[in-house]
Amino acid sequence: MGEFFALFSAVCFAAANVTITRGVREGGQDNGAFLSILLTALVAFAALLVAGNGAAGSAPDVSGLMWFAVAGVLTAFIGRVFLFASVQRIGAIRASAVKRLNPFFAVLLGVWVLGESVGGMMLPGMVLIFLSFALLAHDSLRAPQQASPGAPKAHPLTFLATLGNLGYLYGPISAFAYAWGYLARKQGLMHIPDPYLGTMVGAIAGTVAYLLAAAFLESYRKAVVNTFTRFNGWFMFTGMLASFGQLSYFVALQHSTVSRVALIVSMEVFLTIFFSVWIFRAREKLNALTVAAVCLGAAGSVLILVH
Repeated sequence: MGEFFALFSAVCFAAANVTITRGVREGGQDNGAFLSILLTALVAFAALLVAGNGAAGSAPDVSGLMWFAVAGVLTAFIGRVFLFASVQRIGAIRASAVKRLNPFFAVLLGVWVLGESVGGMMLPGMVLIFLSFALLAHDSLRAPQQASPGAPKAHPLTFLATLGNLGYLYGPISAFAYAWGYLARKQGLMHIPDPYLGTMVGAIAGTVAYLLAAAFLESYRKAVVNTFTRFNGWFMFTGMLASFGQLSYFVALQHSTVSRVALIVSMEVFLTIFFSVWIFRAREKLNALTVAAVCLGAAGSVLILVH
């Protein structure tokens, strides 16, 4: 069951990646991150009412609630805000490729902090997914050179210049925050085995963190105001997808390990390519390297799923 919810989470996050780019065209500087956090809290609250609170009838576990809140700040706030900003700047496919650092951080932290093991076909699967990410990253780095074939060959330090694009900096920050957030979620579920409550508490904590940031940053204040004064259908759709993705991820963690769930959700990058190119007909195009990366990633995901 954990694998199914992890896969569903990947589908939701992939579709959300693409709809962010659609919404940004209509929303100016806002990328819908705050709206998505609010919707996550509402969706989780509705799910909690329908499914019932698994911790009902017992004294509140303060430790569990604190872990959920920490996870919310790391994922719903830091992770999601930086992810949305990355997608806004470099596009859905490239941002999703950069986000593949996420499962590697998660696996390393899962082994180091939780003592989880990586055996069987999971390690070869990780290698294949890493190779697919490397191909996508290489393709994004060589794109400027292809755009100007007559230009001199780029200096090796061009890589550092490429990182100057904030989208390539925001992605790793988001991935690192998500990886730590997964561990915090897992710890919270050990105290309170209720993914719906955990998602709601985390989203509320993320909302509070965003509002605190808005007190100091003008761009955040504008995003909060736009959320309640300007309707953007694409951002609404993005928020719902991100909410269901987050909720499904929480349920998956309840039934599987941090490492396994994170690796299955890594299929998100390939689903993003599918949605972007064939469903939404976005401007981002496929080439030979991208196709090779998709094949390697699909093979790696199969190895992980059959482990």
